[in-house]
This record gives sequence, structure tokens and C-alpha cells, in this order.
Amino acid sequence: MTKPHHHDQMEHGHGEHPSAMDHEAHPHHRVVETKASWRTAASATLHCLTGCAIGEVLGLVISTALGWATGLSVALAVVLAFFFGYLLTLLPLRKAGVGWGSAIKLALAADTVSIIVMEIVDNGVMLAVPGAMAATLTSALFWGTLALALLVAFLVTTPINKWIIGKGRGHAVVHAYHH
Repeated sequence: MTKPHHHDQMEHGHGEHPSAMDHEAHPHHRVVETKASWRTAASATLHCLTGCAIGEVLGLVISTALGWATGLSVALAVVLAFFFGYLLTLLPLRKAGVGWGSAIKLALAADTVSIIVMEIVDNGVMLAVPGAMAATLTSALFWGTLALALLVAFLVTTPINKWIIGKGRGHAVVHAYHH
């Protein structure tokens, strides 16, 4: 009569630790590729855009009101965009009962690439339009350029998010908690 073996022992020999290649072949280590829809990608990008826009607008409003130089204005806008982008992911995760440590890891995994791309694009547009960064808060140039910058960032980031979600990454890692 044979003794029952532990699952790993049955698959990988008598007590041997599986090789890294065998270990990555387990289902819980595979990157699952799915067909991401444009609607899902647009929704994820809109979620990211909301947090980025809050941070971007707040940062540019504060720095413009204080008369800060362009570099400081962009830095504050970027920091606040990341803060609010992550916050808008963290709050629903916490509401779903996810612990702080896991929620932070999930938010970082879900939003970092999207926020980076969005910030590069929207700040690039703001910097490329002559006079936009020096415009006052009551200027149509300031608000028009900011709206254009966020629209362009959305259009550039959506296909990137579609590709990332299709790889089982980005916003896909928090999708299960959105119910």
C-alpha cells in the first residue's frame, strides 16, 4: 500500500522543490491574457483621468494662484494627480473590505502606468501650448489648454490601458472588487 503524497511531491518528485519554471507554470502564477474591450479600457482610463484631473487642476490652481514657476507647478500637479488617482482606487477597495496593505499594492498595480502616461501627456500639452502655464486662472487659454490636455491624455492612455488590461494587468487587478 502506498502512502498518499503531498501535491507538490506527486507533481515534482519525492519532496523536491519545483524548479522556477515549473513553479511559474502553476495557474496562480500565469499572466492571463483576456480580450479587453474598448469600453472597459475607456472606463479604466476615465477612472484614472478623474483622479489625475482633480490633482492636475488643484495643483495648477494652487501653483498659479501662488505665482509659482512652471517646474514647481508641474511637480505639484503631478504629485496631486498621483495622490488622487491612487485615492480613487483605494477608497472602493477599502469599502470592499480589502486591508490597507493589499489595497495599496492593488492601487499601485492598477494605476501606476496609466497615471504616468496620463501625466506625461497632459503636462506635455500644457507645456507645449505657448503661454498656457503662465496664464491666469481667469484666462480661457489656461482652462482651454487644460481641457485639451486632459482630452489628449485620455485618447493616448485608453489604447495603452486596453493593452495592459488584456494582459491581466493594470485596472484588471482591481476589477473583481468593483461589485
